[in-house]
Parts: sequence; structure tokens; C-alpha cells
Amino acid sequence: MTEQHDADEAAVRDRLAGIIEALRAKDLAALRAIYAEDVVSFDVEPPLQHVGVDAKLQNWERVFAVFAEIDYELRDVRVAVDGTVAFGYGFGRLSGTLRNGATAPGMWVRATFCLRRTGGSWLIVHDQVSVPFDIPTGMGVTDLRP
Repeated sequence: MTEQHDADEAAVRDRLAGIIEALRAKDLAALRAIYAEDVVSFDVEPPLQHVGVDAKLQNWERVFAVFAEIDYELRDVRVAVDGTVAFGYGFGRLSGTLRNGATAPGMWVRATFCLRRTGGSWLIVHDQVSVPFDIPTGMGVTDLRP
């Protein structure tokens, strides 16, 4: 690996860590700086896709409205970088305290992030969050742990 490759991988990991910091702080401006304007997000809630940074941030606004305190963690993250594109994948969990005081332990989801170097910065151009499902019932399986 080259020094540039190592620096790029570290920058991508820092970008992903920025998601955690911004969510814990409920900082929409910091989140906006992480995503490309034309980001396409396949999130766990409808619709099938959210197109554009404003649509992505509306998802986070809904989360912020429900949670008094938020925790987010990424685990077992792997990153691959090649020139101006990169991707990372691992497991994520959103948890915290709801506005009504109840604790929400969250569920582990599969998370994938695709990034593009734009103007010297790595921005997320696509993300996908999913849960496995039980084929016979068609129901999501939300109690799995990495």
C-alpha cells in the first residue's frame, strides 16, 4: 500500500466517524457536510430510496424528533479505496433515550457507504442500511448481533 492509499483510507474512516459524532450531537449541518448533494440512500424506512441530501437529512430530522439522546455505533467496518472512489461496510446500531424517557436499545443493521473524492474531500454518494428477513414469514429479523 502507498502512503496516499493509507491517507485516503484514514480519511474515509474519519468521514464515517463523523457520522457518529454528528448523530450524537444531533448536528444536521455536520451531517450535511458528510453527504454529497446528490446522495442516494436506501434506508430501512420507506420509500425504497431517498434522493438528495435534503431527503437524507429529513430522515435524520425524524430520528432527532423521537430521541432525546442518541447513540450510534459502527462495528467491524471494512474500507476499500481506489483513487477517487471508496466504500465501507459493517454493522450499525442507533440507540438512545426516547423523548418519553424510555430506553431504545436499537437493532443491529447492515450498513454500506459509497464515497467519492470531491474537491479533496470524501463525500458519501450512496448508503444502504438493511436488516435480514426470514423467508417463510417475510418479516425482518431485528434481534441479530454481530
